[in-house]
Amino acid sequence: MTKVATSYRPKLMSLYNDSIKKQLKDELGLPNIHMVPKLEKIVINVGLGRAKDDKKILETATNTLAKVTGQKPIQTTAKKSIASFKLREGNKIGLKVTLRGERMYEFADRLINIVLPRIRDFHGTNASAFDKSGNYSLGLSDQSIFAELKYEETTPSHGMQAIFVINGRGPNDSKLLLEKLGMPFKKESK
Repeated sequence: MTKVATSYRPKLMSLYNDSIKKQLKDELGLPNIHMVPKLEKIVINVGLGRAKDDKKILETATNTLAKVTGQKPIQTTAKKSIASFKLREGNKIGLKVTLRGERMYEFADRLINIVLPRIRDFHGTNASAFDKSGNYSLGLSDQSIFAELKYEETTPSHGMQAIFVINGRGPNDSKLLLEKLGMPFKKESK
């Protein structure tokens, strides 16, 4: 099967390749353009601990995640049995989607420019949610803020977590990259 060449590129991907890359190289003082921080992938997780009892929650979460990301999610299962959580090995406990390439940039663009401004009382994302490697984790408590979904499809509400995996030298470089991409971080009060 051959791939058909198309001239379409996501807006955020074009912006990164055309201008942000060069700006980051200059601002960070890097000798090589290949050392510039880069968005590798976005992993979206939905934890469904209560789904083992209610199949409707699992179906709703699968449909909403597929509509939001454009990919079919895979189901994650429990690796160990934990009696205090009434969890057995092999129970379905969540869903996961990994986005790369054009789909990743499309999702990031929609998340930053459309979804986050729709959150009630939104004052910015947490600027300290970076790990030591520079990956950024963003939690969303309700899936109904996505424009692709109708209210009826989001009846059992569930949250989701988006993890931006960034190839860079650390949290400071990653934060600078996300700021250039348009991520609205909270203003630090002094």
